[in-house]
Amino acid sequence: MDNVIVYTSTNCPHCRQVKSFLSEKGISYEERNIEQNDEYAQQVWDMGLRAVPVTLIGEHRIIGMNKLQFEKALT
Repeated sequence: MDNVIVYTSTNCPHCRQVKSFLSEKGISYEERNIEQNDEYAQQVWDMGLRAVPVTLIGEHRIIGMNKLQFEKALT
């Protein structure tokens, strides 16, 4: 499995859904909380995005909690 990175914020319900989904699938990930680290926030901004969750799986970038995109990226 490619390295999985999930950009999150502290009280984000969709972020919790993404983390729960990945955990249920047995997929380990690196969480990058944009509220706790300005560098992580800048990385999200540099992608042209202004909201989380953003999940990077290999070359796939998934915005929000989109099960169809996750399934495609994880196959």
